[in-house]
Amino acid sequence: MQKRAIRFFSLTVFLLLLSALSQANAFAATTARDGASASASSNPYSPTYQHSYRHGAIPTISQNNKMKSYSQVHPAVTGQTLGYGGGIDGIGVTSGHEKVYLIFWGTQWGTQSTDSGGNLTFSSDTSGGAPLLQKMFKGLGTGNELWSGVMTQYCDGSGVSTGASSCSPSAAHVGYPTGGALSGVWYDNSAASPSAATGHQIGVEAVNAAAHFGNTTAASNRYAQYVVLSPKGANPDNYKTGGFCAWHDYNGDSSLTGGAVSSSYGDIAFTNMPYVMDQGSSCGQNFVNPSGGTNDGYTMVEGHEYAETITDQNPAGGWTASSGQENADECAWISSGQGASANVTMGNGTYAEQSTWSNDTNRCDISHTIIGGGGGGNDFGISANPSSLSIAQGSNGSSTISTSVTSGSAATVSLTASVSPTGPTASLSPTSVTAGGSSTLTVSVGSGVASGNYTVTVTGTEGSAVHSTSVSVTVGSGGGGGNKITNGGYESGSTGWTESSTGGYEIVDTSNPHSGTHSAYLCGYNNCTDTIYQTVSIPSSYTSVTLTYWTYISTSESGSTCYDYFYARLRTSSGAVITTPQTQCNANTHGWTQYSFNVSSALSAYKGQQVQVYFAGTTDSSLTTNFYVDDVALNVA
Repeated sequence: MQKRAIRFFSLTVFLLLLSALSQANAFAATTARDGASASASSNPYSPTYQHSYRHGAIPTISQNNKMKSYSQVHPAVTGQTLGYGGGIDGIGVTSGHEKVYLIFWGTQWGTQSTDSGGNLTFSSDTSGGAPLLQKMFKGLGTGNELWSGVMTQYCDGSGVSTGASSCSPSAAHVGYPTGGALSGVWYDNSAASPSAATGHQIGVEAVNAAAHFGNTTAASNRYAQYVVLSPKGANPDNYKTGGFCAWHDYNGDSSLTGGAVSSSYGDIAFTNMPYVMDQGSSCGQNFVNPSGGTNDGYTMVEGHEYAETITDQNPAGGWTASSGQENADECAWISSGQGASANVTMGNGTYAEQSTWSNDTNRCDISHTIIGGGGGGNDFGISANPSSLSIAQGSNGSSTISTSVTSGSAATVSLTASVSPTGPTASLSPTSVTAGGSSTLTVSVGSGVASGNYTVTVTGTEGSAVHSTSVSVTVGSGGGGGNKITNGGYESGSTGWTESSTGGYEIVDTSNPHSGTHSAYLCGYNNCTDTIYQTVSIPSSYTSVTLTYWTYISTSESGSTCYDYFYARLRTSSGAVITTPQTQCNANTHGWTQYSFNVSSALSAYKGQQVQVYFAGTTDSSLTTNFYVDDVALNVA
């Protein structure tokens, strides 16, 4: 079988000095007009006035205007150059690969689902902010984005003097987030979040998140930050009347409302991130994109806090101006000219962001050359999809661990998995891949494993490059949850599957696997009807059911007309179609791509019954198309 697979000396000096002074004054006037420049400690309109814990608080646009008006009448410190604060507990900046953890805090977020990109979605997130932030942090450090490059000029360490305004090449610089910065997502629906959380309560939630993700040592939190995202309608730290959109801090700050937060896991950097879409244009709605920019403020505000956290991780031990402002404060709400907010293109889309202060160019920049080792050599990214699993005792679940080449060339990535706390077991198949490849993580929960929350950390090593990703596991007692598919990676051939081919071919083969050595191969010849399905049992009760799989499509057809088709369906045990989550055709050619569909509603009438997870390929009488399927899972929670 064959398948085709970018004149007077003094007068001259006087004139030059006069010109320089005029330019400096003009620059100062410009920055005072476009970015809030008043001292945070003396301007009564600043959100940080008498609230010193609100580090890097981004004022609302109206509050920003009040601050500027006050500073014109009451001149304060106006120097914009950032200086190093000497560090707190040895921490100044995030001088390593950034690890961002998103915590969706409180039951008010509603029902959790997962989109086709493996991002958590919530029924009460009417603006769609949750998946947008997940995608933004996945996109950082990809697609040659240079917004992150501005921050890489800042540094920390014993070789950096307090008050320094520049860094030597040998200093430990802020890391460039190669391959993305998102390291974990948690829906903490154990209780409703407070209607107006205090700074202390927000800090406690961040410490709880560190425990949830298994980051229980100071070393594991050295380059981490926890973004505590409050739900729609909530008013954390009374931001709606406090004149700000968000702020960041660390747990050891005694000025937090309610006091410092105890941590057994080292210092915890965190952000108070409200659902700023509730505040409309006051917090940036449509600021960059006048049409369709409903969520501009969400990415801009969180980008603001992220940029300040990595340059001032334990405030104010990092980099701040003499006014007390941080790098993003100095460039907030610039709408035109140098440093204007803009759409930043990353490897997975564009996101509205503001500029940040650059010492070496003496201005607000939206992009900058990477400094301090951000480029060169081989490097890779790693991610998990899905990033959370609900597994019943005595069952198992799976997640696809994907790698990507972020610089240099593809090399071998060795993979290991660990579980915290102990209980479930985790295995990987295969245990090493070439960067760009994937592995299947299987999490097994014995009948004696206690109910609760666990974290599986998968670490990849490629030479000196080490990155990790995590999968949150919730273990419940009974209910028949977990992955219902047997042999979803086809590594045992067609075991567990029923296959049929009009051409008489074996459906499962080794010609083009996504992971491991096998995949299901549908068609690749004319007048084809190839099918493969597995019958599974649906529990009598469940919260959600998610169908995930990977497909690969190549074709000899041309143009956008569809002739050959791939179908993913759920059918009754007798073969009647329940739902068709996806139809693709020859016009949809792509490399290995994962898809995920919430099929809970479609299966609601089939609880306690058997159903078929069914894939089919069909072709016409000329020009063949190849459809591949691999790493199938039907996760029930």
